[in-house]
This record gives sequence, C-alpha cells and structure tokens, in this order.
Amino acid sequence: MSPSSGECADGGAQISGCAVAAAAEPAADPLFPPSDLDPGQADAPREVSERDRRFMALAQAAAEKARAAGEVPVGAVLVRGEEVIATGFNHPIGGHDPSAHAEMAALRAAAQALENYRLPGCELYVTLEPCLMCAGAIMHARIARVVFGARDPKTGACGSVVDAFANPQLNHHTSVTGGVLEAECGQALKSFFADRRRAIRAERAAAADAARERGPAEPV
Repeated sequence: MSPSSGECADGGAQISGCAVAAAAEPAADPLFPPSDLDPGQADAPREVSERDRRFMALAQAAAEKARAAGEVPVGAVLVRGEEVIATGFNHPIGGHDPSAHAEMAALRAAAQALENYRLPGCELYVTLEPCLMCAGAIMHARIARVVFGARDPKTGACGSVVDAFANPQLNHHTSVTGGVLEAECGQALKSFFADRRRAIRAERAAAADAARERGPAEPV
C-alpha cells in the first residue's frame, strides 16, 4: 500500500503516521530480572524526568501496535531534541526478518527520514533493553543516548547479560539510562505472554475435546 493509505513498506516503522501490521505466531517467554542492577549496568533513574516519561509513553504506544499484530510488544521512538523522527515496533514474525526489532525499525526509518545513516545527537527510547544486534546498530548510527524500560536477562546488552556500551575499546560511546517506566513496560510483556499461554491452553483443550467427540480411530 502507498503511504497515503496509512501504511508503508518498511513494516514496523512509522514516519509521519504510516505503519504496517505483521502476522501472528507464538513466541518464547522472556524472563525478567530483579529490579536491582548489578555493577556496570545502566543506572535506573531515581526520578524519571517528564521528558523521558513522555517519550517512553510513545514507545509504549508503538509496542501496542506490535501486540495488535500478534508480535511481542516492544516499541521504540527515535527523537532529536523535542522532535520525534521515527517510531518502530517489533515485527520479525510478520516481516520474516530476524533483524526486525523495534530499535532496528526506528533506526531504519529515521535514517531514511534524515537521509543519513549517521544519527548524531539523537536519542532512542525503547520499552525493552536492547540486544547485542540492536546495540551494534545503535553504535554504528552514532546515537547519543539510549533510554530503555524493562530489562532482559536473556539477551540484554545494556548490563543484564553483557554491557556493550561500557566497552572502552569501541570508537563510539552511547550513554544509557535504564528502568524508565520499567514496571509498566515489563507488565505489558508479561501480560502478552500470559494471554498467549491461555490461548494455547484453550486451543489444546478444544483439540482434546474434538478428539474425544470423534472417538477412537477405527482399525484399518
């Protein structure tokens, strides 16, 4: 569809209000670590600024687009100053693309909008701690700051599993703020997987009931 119809070809990305939906498929449950961070991880702000709350709320809204499409609800917003450059949501299943994380969608859309693969001075807000893949793209794009919500103890690259941004040997250093609206972001993910588990149990129960109604298979 053309952008004028309300959708764009990139999928999971949004510029000037155009977004594309994705197909649904079950996903594995992520785990969520304790709220206390180990040394070396991104600092959780004691007082979250109104600005960080506002932009993280936009990332949460993007995450709901992923949920509506049956994808794991993770959303991202890329901003420069007070301007929202692009948003993105998780859509690897519908996009048939292992790299289609929310951060990647937002970075791609912002690079297209600004016509530059470097995005200096920009900040990325994302509802879940970036993985190594996204951390690498964030550094290549020269993002100045990353702000994330919930922590990911399975693939988190901001201190939960590894701390990619703390490596002094890398040629670009991005500041990281973690735990912004952490409870809300984490709850959105937990509720998604709880709903998915209930749906799977209901499907299995319905299949078992149908099998009982059919009775035992007749011998050949």
